Amino acid sequence: PTWTWIAPLLASLMLALKFTGILPGQNAVVLLLAGLLLLAAVFAGVHHAEVLAVKLGEPFGSILLAVAVTIIEVALIVSIMLSGAPGSESVARDTVFAAVMIVLNGVFGIC
Repeated sequence: PTWTWIAPLLASLMLALKFTGILPGQNAVVLLLAGLLLLAAVFAGVHHAEVLAVKLGEPFGSILLAVAVTIIEVALIVSIMLSGAPGSESVARDTVFAAVMIVLNGVFGIC
């Protein structure tokens, strides 16, 4: 679908406009639009990974999907850490701890 190509391009354009100073960074409308474009770009990336995973078949398709989701998650964590907001330096530790606890609780729950 064409939206899977347009959404990341629009998100990249907005990012470039933000870095050049053309768009204000703290405007509520700009932040809302940035959030929507980020969500659309993530969904587009997952869509492309899913299409490739179907073409690759098992087990490589599952590995590709896992790697794609991991890259998206790491990129989001790094972007939060680079934002400079108070407490953002502990985001990576808290996220890894939360993931470990969810996996361990899931494994123990199944057992």
